[in-house]
Amino acid sequence: MLSIGRKIQEYRVKNGFSQEILAEKLGVSRQSVSKWELGQSLPEVDKIITMSNLFSVTTDELLSINRKRFSKSNKTKLRFGIYLIVKNFKESLYFYEIFLSMRASKLAHNIFAQFFYDGIYFSIMNESNLKGHDYTGNGDHKFALNFWVNDLQSEYERIKNLNIGISTEIRQVHSNYNYFNLYDPDNNVIEITGNYRKELE
Repeated sequence: MLSIGRKIQEYRVKNGFSQEILAEKLGVSRQSVSKWELGQSLPEVDKIITMSNLFSVTTDELLSINRKRFSKSNKTKLRFGIYLIVKNFKESLYFYEIFLSMRASKLAHNIFAQFFYDGIYFSIMNESNLKGHDYTGNGDHKFALNFWVNDLQSEYERIKNLNIGISTEIRQVHSNYNYFNLYDPDNNVIEITGNYRKELE
């Protein structure tokens, strides 16, 4: 199985890009691309997404994920899920049902609500009803929920019209990565990114 760096090099060459051209398209230095290909560093997530679009491959293909190897050795099938611990359960339930345009798939009274969203279990957990659960850990507990949409401008307008929380303006990291943030009732960050063409004034 090829390393991530070798895969980047392979797809770069197949698409006729020099390291300089690929670096320019990604908004990084040629040295960064060289380090990725030599396995000395790894690209950030947004760069991986952009490269997969440039090369017309999936992120799994670019990351060289050998699914057969994992499925044979992993007899216990794991399902990926996200638990978001909230202080105000009632307001958060309302917020996420409106934001996701769906009712909770499972609702356990005032304890948790679960959404089956795009193949992922996303749950909000009521902080005051987590007796017996340990969420103290050693981390700083900061993370962002990320959602990708095909039309960022339309989604931005939808969120504004919903009026369910504070949101930022659309921001640009570089030409291939635009996003805006939405904040839930607990001030958790939701980053929404996707295809974006700035409307002509």
